[in-house]
Amino acid sequence: MPNLGVSAMPAERREATDVPTVSVIIATKNRTEDLADTVRDLISQTQQPNEILIVDQSSTPSFDPTGFQIKIDYIFAPHLSGAAVARNVAMDHASGDIWLFLDDDVILEADYIEQVLAAYSPEISGVSGIITNYSVPGLTRRLFEKVFVKGAFHDDRQPIYWRADHLRFKGPQRVKQFGCGVMSFRADVIRGLRFDPRLSGCSLAEDIDFCAHLPQGAILVIAPRARLIHKRSAVGRATAHWLDAHAQSSAYMRLRNWHRGLNDDLSFTWLQIGYGVMAAVGSLKRGSFEPFRAWQVGRARGRSLGLQHAAQESHARVKETIA
Repeated sequence: MPNLGVSAMPAERREATDVPTVSVIIATKNRTEDLADTVRDLISQTQQPNEILIVDQSSTPSFDPTGFQIKIDYIFAPHLSGAAVARNVAMDHASGDIWLFLDDDVILEADYIEQVLAAYSPEISGVSGIITNYSVPGLTRRLFEKVFVKGAFHDDRQPIYWRADHLRFKGPQRVKQFGCGVMSFRADVIRGLRFDPRLSGCSLAEDIDFCAHLPQGAILVIAPRARLIHKRSAVGRATAHWLDAHAQSSAYMRLRNWHRGLNDDLSFTWLQIGYGVMAAVGSLKRGSFEPFRAWQVGRARGRSLGLQHAAQESHARVKETIA
């Protein structure tokens, strides 16, 4: 990935008045111990956040916000469904200059926030940390990504995660999208945006969709010095075959965002051929049709979500015409 050429200036060299205020946003559900560990990491940062906003969808409260020197806005909301909606609620309360989104099951290096802020320069709209414990996938999966995932559907984040150690002392790496659990933005860039509330549960593609609606010309970078581990807690995490999630995300993004012309059409068609190849390979290895079923189920779910959006947009246009 290209180095943006932005110098990472240590926080101690910045004037106190230059340091923006930071709101940390965490959506959580049934991960009491993981959440407690993440909050402990946050209050131990070399550059502490100004506020932490936690939206808890657990069946019973899983966090006590009292006794902390940092402001913690704890919102217990078991009636909500999905991290996308929970993050929207937190964004309605955030007051910082930088909004930093974290998963509830991450382990932060002590200077994580400091390094995120150091990567900002006037032209940059958002900065992501780097996940250091994502392993390089097997050869078959890498070949699939290289051969079949093209155009708008190409994910430029993963190769950077895989090279986290190599990039440790490099400058910011420009990307087109972030992952929800490690991203931050200038508040004035995203204040009017919200995550798609139709994405419930694990909220697949919420981050890609959110980034697709950023203002034109927004510059996003991953800061290799802002490092964290994503524990990927098993609690509440989808266990279906990877083709299910992949097919849902691509079908949803196709209908909601990536239908802009021939390049998107060809990229999506080629991706479906790739899914068919991977489903065939997976079925032969497993001795079952589970990969094919996962592909079809995920694609159907993604189409349903995308068509809901299309129908709502059409209805809104009709109302505007009548008005």
